[in-house]
Amino acid sequence: MGTSRRRGQSLAVLLLAGCTLALASCGSGDTLSRTFGLTRDAPDEFLVTTRAPLSMPPDFSLRPPSPGAPRPMEQSERRQAEEALVPQTALGTPQAGVSPGQEALLQAAGPPVSNHIRAQIDADSRMEHADSGFVSKLLFWQSPKPKGIVVDAKKEAQRLRENAALGESPQMGDTPIIQPKRKGWLEGIF
Repeated sequence: MGTSRRRGQSLAVLLLAGCTLALASCGSGDTLSRTFGLTRDAPDEFLVTTRAPLSMPPDFSLRPPSPGAPRPMEQSERRQAEEALVPQTALGTPQAGVSPGQEALLQAAGPPVSNHIRAQIDADSRMEHADSGFVSKLLFWQSPKPKGIVVDAKKEAQRLRENAALGESPQMGDTPIIQPKRKGWLEGIF
């Protein structure tokens, strides 16, 4: 009697665990299959870096490295990118000045940028997307009307086809726009 009861309990536990796994795997997310290793994630090829080769130190009286400290043989990503873009830095040759081609590119780029351009852009973006306070949200609860004009795509395509068939320029004629619907008295309140 005791063994059949234990066998029934263990069978019930196994059945419950199996049903739980089956139901959890049917979910919309793949977190459970990822947890159990059923879904494989490919490594990000942009995060894979190469390690400097191991070598014997020239002096055996060196202290061992401290845990968590950067390895002295490895270069930062910034330095690796500079070496990839400008090979002279990797070779250690000093630059003899700006070449005529580089000078032409610099002149074509326009005037030099101020040193504080990032701070100016950050300040402008903060002003553009300023978080309104509670009172502003309470007073101006409706979203603003969209700015600009919406072009009627079907009528514009028809106008362009007609101009092409007549041999006229695409600029001929008026661009059809979608007129916004007029609202009633009480329609704008809610």
